[in-house]
Amino acid sequence: MWRRLIPDTFIFTLLATVALASLMPAQGAFAGIVDALATAAIVMLFFFHGAKLPREAIIEALGHWRLHAVILGSTFLMFPLLILAIRWLAPGLLPTQLWTGMLFMAALPGTVQSAIAFTSLARGNVAAAIAASSASQLLGIFLTPPLVGLLADAHGGDVDTAGIGRILLILFVPFVAGHLARPWIGEWVKRHRQLIGLSDRSAILLAVYSAFSAAVIEGIWRQLPLPVLGTLVILCLVVLAIALLFTRGAARLLGFSRADEIAIMFCGTKKSIVQGVPMARVLFAPADVGLILMPILLFHQFQLMACAWIARHYAAQTDDADG
Repeated sequence: MWRRLIPDTFIFTLLATVALASLMPAQGAFAGIVDALATAAIVMLFFFHGAKLPREAIIEALGHWRLHAVILGSTFLMFPLLILAIRWLAPGLLPTQLWTGMLFMAALPGTVQSAIAFTSLARGNVAAAIAASSASQLLGIFLTPPLVGLLADAHGGDVDTAGIGRILLILFVPFVAGHLARPWIGEWVKRHRQLIGLSDRSAILLAVYSAFSAAVIEGIWRQLPLPVLGTLVILCLVVLAIALLFTRGAARLLGFSRADEIAIMFCGTKKSIVQGVPMARVLFAPADVGLILMPILLFHQFQLMACAWIARHYAAQTDDADG
């Protein structure tokens, strides 16, 4: 039952990293070393992301424009408008920093690996999922920082938009370098997919440990009592449910095929922790990063659990129909 509900042990590893940072936060010179290692690991992560991106995905993204417009509209428009509407209706639900975290999560691009994996499991349009998730990740490097700035201005938050240049240096430059190097290292990357996957996760864990260490030193758990944490959990679940219903409804209203509907659901409802963690470390003050990351950390777990169940449900329906 657990393997069906929670398809990825990375969930537990993330929680263990937060617990480790809470008990033994990196301090002093060690904190500087961890921060430097996290930055280097993220650079390598995006280099390999660029190397893994097939040129065909870029061409596909240009062709199936209606599907990609729905997915990108959900990712970069529906989510921010939804969070702004909830905050306008109930501003006292969360403290200011957690609202900033919710708005930051809303501005993030979609995921790549999990969106493709769930689309494949559900018998959806995998080619469209590859193209859409890749386009979302690439556009997110440029769209997310200014979008976060606009959303923060809308509710009185504070974002260091001067850090956009550093984000481009850490994320976009390695991504482009990796994609340009694909003709030479593409086969090596395919052969060592598991090793690269391990390095991807290690980069995120290092960045999370670094961010939460600084937050723990500043007293994050005093600022996040259980009632507030419970409210945040419920809010993340509500946002996920609305996003899933919105993407499915939009796909059916616009007459997309079942395979395209699956791709729209799994690509249009995801939010990337891979881009969220490094961007937060650049855009926000170190003392605030841990609290601001809480919404995306929780949402990441819930989206994996919910989409695993939905993907298996779609697959069972398809198998029954074929039978």
